[in-house]
Amino acid sequence: MSTIILGIESSCDDTSAAVIRNGYLLSNVIAGQAVHEAYGGVVPELASRAHQQNIVPVVHEALKRAGVRKEELSAVAFTRGPGLMGSLLVGVSFAKGFARSLNLPLIDVNHLSAHVLAHFIKEKDELHTAPEFPFLCLLVSGGNSQIILVRSYNDMEILGQTIDDAAGEAIDKCSKVMGLGYPGGPIIDRLARQGNPKAFTFNKPHIAGLDYSFSGLKTSFLYSLRDWLKEDPDFIQNHLNDLAASLEYTVVEILMDKLRKAARQYKIRQVAVAGGVSANNGLRQAFREHADKYGWEIFIPKFGYTTDNAAMIAMTGYFKYQDRDFCPIDLPAYSRVTL
Repeated sequence: MSTIILGIESSCDDTSAAVIRNGYLLSNVIAGQAVHEAYGGVVPELASRAHQQNIVPVVHEALKRAGVRKEELSAVAFTRGPGLMGSLLVGVSFAKGFARSLNLPLIDVNHLSAHVLAHFIKEKDELHTAPEFPFLCLLVSGGNSQIILVRSYNDMEILGQTIDDAAGEAIDKCSKVMGLGYPGGPIIDRLARQGNPKAFTFNKPHIAGLDYSFSGLKTSFLYSLRDWLKEDPDFIQNHLNDLAASLEYTVVEILMDKLRKAARQYKIRQVAVAGGVSANNGLRQAFREHADKYGWEIFIPKFGYTTDNAAMIAMTGYFKYQDRDFCPIDLPAYSRVTL
C-alpha cells in the first residue's frame, strides 16, 4: 500500500504544498510574495495575509499535479516552526482543519531539520544519491548559519552556529547598504560572477570553536564603503562587481574554515550543504574544490530545494510516518527553536 504525504510550508513568505508517494516527489508548488520587495524585507503582517490568500489554491494545485485525490492521502505534514508566527499559524491552522476533515494523522516538522533532509528527496526517472549517516551539514540561510552532525533523520546535533548575524542576513544587509534590491543574496551572487573576489579585503572574525560571527564582517564592509565613498561618490557603481565578489568570497571563506575544522575533528568526509544560501554559486564552487582537495563526498541540493519549500516538509513527514511519529491536533506553532 502506498504512503502518500501532503506537506505544507508557510514559515516565512513562501506558501508551498508538496506531495510525496513512497519517498518520491510527485509535486512541489510554491507561491512567492512580491509585495515585500518595496519594503526591503519581509513584512510579517503582509506575509500572513498573503498566505491566507495562497494556501487553498496552492494545496489544490499540488494535489492536481500529483494526480492524487485528497482521500488517498496517508497523512498531512506541516511546518510547526521556527518562523514568523503569523505565517506559521496560517499553515498550521489549515493543516489541522484539512487533516481533521479527512480523519488523517498530523505530522509536525521542524523547518531546520527539513532543510537538512531535503537531500533525501527522490524524483522519478532520476539518479539520486543521498548522504549516509552520520554526515555533516552546513545549514546556511537568511536566519541560520549552523554546522550540524546528522546521525539519523531524527538525531541531529548542532556543533557550531552563529552568535549574531547569519550569513544570508549579513549579505542582505550589505546589499541594502549598496542600494541593491531585495533579497540581496541572488543579486550579490549574480554580480559576483563578473567581479574579482580578491579586489577588496574585509575583516574576518576570530571566534573560538565551531561557532560563527558575521556582524564584524558587516561592520567592516560598512565602514570601508563609507571611507571609499568620501574619496569617490561613485565608488559603488564603479566597483559594484568587485565589491559583490569580495563580499561573497569573504563569507564563503568564513563558512568553509569552520566546516573544515568540523570535518577534521569528527573525521567525517560526507559533507552536505542546505538552506537558501546553498544556492550561492561561490559556496557551491567552494564545496567542489574541497571535495577535490580533501576527499570529501559532497551533497549539494537542487536549486529548487534550497529555498523554503514543502517538498522537504513532506520528505521529513515521510520519515516520521514510518515511525508513526504523529502529533496531537492541539500542538501550537512556535517561532523560535533549535533542532
